[in-house]
Amino acid sequence: MQRQKSFHNENQTLYLVATPIGNLDDMSFRAVKILNSVDIIYAEDTRVSGKLLKHFEIKKPLRTYHDFNKEVKTEEIIKNLNNGLNIAMISDAGYPLISDPGYFLIREAIKENINVVSIPGATALLTALVVSGIPPHPFFFYGFLDNKEGKRKKELERLVNYKETIIFYESPHRITKTIKNMFEVFGERDLVIARELTKRYEEIIRGTTLSLQEITDLKGEIVLVLHGKKDGVIESNLSVLEEVNSLIESGFSSKEAIKQVAKNRNIPKNDVYMEYHK
Repeated sequence: MQRQKSFHNENQTLYLVATPIGNLDDMSFRAVKILNSVDIIYAEDTRVSGKLLKHFEIKKPLRTYHDFNKEVKTEEIIKNLNNGLNIAMISDAGYPLISDPGYFLIREAIKENINVVSIPGATALLTALVVSGIPPHPFFFYGFLDNKEGKRKKELERLVNYKETIIFYESPHRITKTIKNMFEVFGERDLVIARELTKRYEEIIRGTTLSLQEITDLKGEIVLVLHGKKDGVIESNLSVLEEVNSLIESGFSSKEAIKQVAKNRNIPKNDVYMEYHK
């Protein structure tokens, strides 16, 4: 067991500082204060974060931390912390670690008994969820789907029976294909597109996986909020056999897949077994 008391802690601290997702007025006083107090700041893209620091007149060393250098930089950061420095990690926009690297570093810092403190602020997924009009809890944050359509559809198929509201991040050049895939897998469900949140061209588009398929002119950062499966409703467009095979391809044994499909559809397991072994 490890028990951390974040305040009145004499250990050096690794701060995870949330930054605005668009509107700079969302930067908190505490975030500015912390960034002014630490010895070094790490960010995924120093060009983006450099503009933020300049705006708030924060003059601290800024270094990179991303997926391609995380092992080397983690070692560097842990060493600096153990040498008595305080460190901050920031995201290009929003909360560190939500869609940025950093988990590897946090795990290593915890192992070293280093004080890790989160400084809250803006995050796109919650901003989109609360304005969507779709049930806000429970919800499940998925993040980005796979770039390749085949893999993307398999990911969606694994989510088809989730009752939770599901939140995705998406890029504008893939949005039309992704919504099409959602309709193919889930059928017609309520769907909300939230783009450019907190920015000048913020837009919330409410509809369904069917009605929103024709959206082709979107730009900027996009969040998708999808209604979960409703009780007693089978919302997959797959046949029984296709659903069994989909689960097997995702790692289920044939026995497990048959049992799961029977449960999903509220039908006898033997019926699914007979369909699979035709």
